[in-house]
Amino acid sequence: MEAKNTIKVIPLGGLGEIGKNITAIEYGEEIIVIDCGMGFPDEDMYGVDLIIPDISYLLEHADKVKGIFLTHGHEDHIGGIPYFLKQLNVPIYGTKLTLGIIGNKLKEHGLIDTCKLQHVEPGGVIELEKLKVEFIRSTHSIAGACCIAVHSPIGTILHTGDFKVDYTPVDGLTMNLERISELGQKGILLLLADSTNVEREGHTLSEQSVGETLDRLVANADGRIIVATFASNIHRIQQIINASVKQGRKVSFSGRSMENISEVAKELGYLHIRDEDSISLDDIGRYKSSEITIITTGSQGEPMAALARIAFSAHRKIKIEPDDLFIISASPIPGNDKLVSRVINQLYKKGADVIYEAMEDVHVSGHAYKEELKLIHTLAHPKYFMPAHGEYRHLKHHKDLAKKLGMPPNNIFILETGQVLEMTEETANINGKVRAGNVYVDGIGVGDVGNVVLRDRRNLAQDGMLTVVAAIDQEAYSIAAGPDVITRGFVYVKDSEELINEVKETAKRELEECLRNHMLERAVLKINIKKAVERLLYEKTKRRPSVFPIVLEV
Repeated sequence: MEAKNTIKVIPLGGLGEIGKNITAIEYGEEIIVIDCGMGFPDEDMYGVDLIIPDISYLLEHADKVKGIFLTHGHEDHIGGIPYFLKQLNVPIYGTKLTLGIIGNKLKEHGLIDTCKLQHVEPGGVIELEKLKVEFIRSTHSIAGACCIAVHSPIGTILHTGDFKVDYTPVDGLTMNLERISELGQKGILLLLADSTNVEREGHTLSEQSVGETLDRLVANADGRIIVATFASNIHRIQQIINASVKQGRKVSFSGRSMENISEVAKELGYLHIRDEDSISLDDIGRYKSSEITIITTGSQGEPMAALARIAFSAHRKIKIEPDDLFIISASPIPGNDKLVSRVINQLYKKGADVIYEAMEDVHVSGHAYKEELKLIHTLAHPKYFMPAHGEYRHLKHHKDLAKKLGMPPNNIFILETGQVLEMTEETANINGKVRAGNVYVDGIGVGDVGNVVLRDRRNLAQDGMLTVVAAIDQEAYSIAAGPDVITRGFVYVKDSEELINEVKETAKRELEECLRNHMLERAVLKINIKKAVERLLYEKTKRRPSVFPIVLEV
């Protein structure tokens, strides 16, 4: 089959993991990219700030890449874009709020003047030479979310992005199920669908159910209310504002991302609050505690976010007061449970009341449960199906769900990042693999931290380091000074004098042996010292600190 008669789907992230979502779709001489997100580092990725996808394949075919098409404005779908654009500057297509959030990120990276942001309304279609990309209104935990349908001569690919089926969304804009059904009747070649909550039975609750809980909590509160939620959850923020204004409270925003995104959302008409109901943090002291609501970042317990700084008395403008009520209106992302518990415990220690998901319905998921996934499958009834957005267990459960709905097992494909799903009108096969994986961002360094560096950092964190310093006299073939020993994270020298003295003696013996044999090559001297000291330390401590010999010549 000629290449022009096949269409390829290449996930470069978002499979077998939560986050870092990016998918390339290639037909002939055109490649479109759906989303370009970031991931968060594991605990053992010391010093790594965030993880972005490896886009080597796209750089190798840069002339084919026609644009990035965004499903919504969450970090796991847009966080990698500034780093992408620094390597490959292509147009970015998305809805108003999505582009508004992206615009803030691009300003921080100094890219706003060179990038091409193209606004697309839900229902809009971008026509390329062979491909047509259609934005279909969806519902999620952020406004402006869309499914994306890619129309090709081979057939239509429907990518749901992150979604839930909310029949009563806060803004009244329901998911366009009619359009999905219409495409399903015409024939969908491939469905890629969000698998995050496939293990959960039933339906997600509507976002409006949170509003009812917030109304009750705000009405019964005596002091200040401090609500922590995701800055991007504009509908949640709107409901907090509505509940507060109803009780005569002024609303203030805390945290850089909360301030930035709420400002963008107000400018674009997604967030509604009167000027007289909004105050700055500097002015909260002018009002009674019962007249204040603060909406803040830090719902994931991040140590540097506003909520944690309030809890640990490190916030410059907000100090915990008697009768303060803290509401954590989010559920912990997998891996953040300990951070969130730490903050909750600290708030309780400071005498505050805390409401969180385990106590009240102050959060609902933005990802479809099993019954909503069944609905999408039934409306789309695609020929082929590829589970997306989830760890392997989520993808497996989603495959099983599709089989129960009657889809032939051979038409369901669980891919790994980098694998290529190649389709014709009649066939689909996994055909090869492209380079893909993780690129680590550490400070201003992008990609300069690799597996070897991470391994060294893990070793240093687990067992510490020991440095042996000595000077040799080249002419006399003798030791001029040392050896001296410096340790960090291994043992405290004063408490382990006997062990340190043994290290010095071992290093001295090795040096003297080399010098007797007239061996002055520093590389040889360092290797001999290193091996001898490592052997000694393991015998004495059963630990393997990183040993760094330094040999000076005088």
